[in-house]
Amino acid sequence: MTDYTEEQINELEALESIYPDSFTVLSKDPTSFTINVTSDVGEDGETVEATLKFTYVEKYPDEAPLWEIHSQENLEDCDMEEVLTLLEMQAEENLGMVMIFTLVTAVQEKLNEIVDIMKNRREEEKRRKEEAAEEAEKVAFQGTVVTIENFLVWKAKFEVEMAELRRKKQKEEEQAGKLKLTGKQLFETDHNLDTSDIQFLEDAGNNVEVDESLFQDIEDLDLDENDPDFDLLEMGSDED
Repeated sequence: MTDYTEEQINELEALESIYPDSFTVLSKDPTSFTINVTSDVGEDGETVEATLKFTYVEKYPDEAPLWEIHSQENLEDCDMEEVLTLLEMQAEENLGMVMIFTLVTAVQEKLNEIVDIMKNRREEEKRRKEEAAEEAEKVAFQGTVVTIENFLVWKAKFEVEMAELRRKKQKEEEQAGKLKLTGKQLFETDHNLDTSDIQFLEDAGNNVEVDESLFQDIEDLDLDENDPDFDLLEMGSDED
């Protein structure tokens, strides 16, 4: 009969000896602890890091322990998923044996691979940005290809803008007094104009003075209106 407790205690002592600076016990019932795993330094000085949390189950190592990534540095979501998948595969292969050292070693190797991949990711990202910039420059140089669809969209937008400009211009002209009405339009818009002269006379009390002497003896004058030299104003000046 397997003494699970004894095997777990022995493994804990070994782990504390192997990872003195990165091993931390969190609890004893159930037994839970963390081990910090850091990759080797990459070509450009970058590293990735993951703190793994393990928890023993009652029948460990015949049953796999529980695990999770307690914290991480410089790992993307896809990297963490790969690490968790790797732990699951390694645990299945090592059932019946204490396996924490094996799991941590596998993760260590995986982190080293990720550091190497990071350089390729940077180069790929740089290449992608350069291609995007080239494509944008090409589009700007060639202009937009006109299709029926985008022409109709442009036309509708243009007509709306022109209508708005006409409306604003008309409003500005009205405010500046540039929009003048014809005489006919004035009479059509103000029906009081046709009675304004009469109203003026009524307001004056019909007190219009006429000098009758100006019209005396006018019939005695020998006026030839058909005479091209006839000028009523000149005749008046002669009499004076």
